[in-house]
Amino acid sequence: MKITNLQTYIVHCYRTNWVFIKLDTDAGISGVGEATLEMKEKAVEAAVLELKDYLLGKDPRDIEQHFHVMYRDSYWRIGPVLMSALSAVEMAMWDISARELGVPAYRLLGGKYNDRVKAYANAWFPGAKTPEAFAEKARQAVARGFLALKWDPFGSAYMNISGQELDDALAVVGAVRDAVGTGIDLLIEGHGRFNVPTACTIARQLEPFRPLFFEEPVPPDNLDALADVRARSPISIAAGERLYHRCQFRDLFEKRAADVIQPDISHAGGLGECKKIAAMAETYHLAFAPHNPSGPIANAATLQLAACTPNFYLLETMATDIPWRKDLTTESLVFKEGYFEIPDRPGLGIELNEQVFVDYPYQPRPLRHYRGDLTDIRPPEAEPYF
Repeated sequence: MKITNLQTYIVHCYRTNWVFIKLDTDAGISGVGEATLEMKEKAVEAAVLELKDYLLGKDPRDIEQHFHVMYRDSYWRIGPVLMSALSAVEMAMWDISARELGVPAYRLLGGKYNDRVKAYANAWFPGAKTPEAFAEKARQAVARGFLALKWDPFGSAYMNISGQELDDALAVVGAVRDAVGTGIDLLIEGHGRFNVPTACTIARQLEPFRPLFFEEPVPPDNLDALADVRARSPISIAAGERLYHRCQFRDLFEKRAADVIQPDISHAGGLGECKKIAAMAETYHLAFAPHNPSGPIANAATLQLAACTPNFYLLETMATDIPWRKDLTTESLVFKEGYFEIPDRPGLGIELNEQVFVDYPYQPRPLRHYRGDLTDIRPPEAEPYF
């Protein structure tokens, strides 16, 4: 079997643009992948296309060899653009390999450990601005079956936070806790926005609300700072969405900088690389909860990873999405009582509907994290997609 073509697609999805790829073979079997890299979609598409010359004529089933050679021959190695491109190609090769055998991808990665995985909701809060609005949105999400909710309550605060900003954030957290009770897990997102003393202050103030974890409290480019916060925090710390290779995660583990590990399958090397990162985390008895806010292909691949990962903890899920998400692929998900079932369809279990993509062309989208409009994450017509 040989790779005969590589195609890329950029599809607008309101808050960003999804980057999909498709690998074709001379056996008539194709595989799909996702390289979505928010605000850098054009750059990652170019990186994927630079891999095309190497891939044409190669056997897609030799995944370890191709991943190593493409990583090695980039020369610059670790970085979000290269690793996102490699991630998409890697998951497409797993898709092809499993489709050829008529089995789900997890069968080639050790078989099924989990039949289902607990999900936490992101994007459950579009439009909420006040504690009362957040509380009502939280009640609606729980009524849909979610047992855990994540969000960033910190507005436009950056590095430091004023007393009023902190009071406002804590009022939102308190309102949500009161609305859903103690049986629902709350996860607090930091988006890497604070300095060490501010992050530590916030962690202490959050403790009475019993959050499951505080995610990315400080910027991701200094793991010693993250380790400092983790050592001083009374609540668990989650991190890893902006680390891109097992070597970076080795440093995270050795510094004991996080309790919950969050690589993104679209950025950290794909299925095989994330499986290795999960195994490394398991040796430290750390929970594995991948970053997963992107599109349907990344979600499908993450579910395959969840199936065969013993220390898999939680699946990040976007509670609502653009109405046209359902038109872009053959995505089919089963969500029951707060859990997603693991699909058993061959490969990643999902196909692209390329003919629809032309209706949703690329649109540039700026970063919203520090502008105070994070709750504008979905359009007014957003809807559940499962």
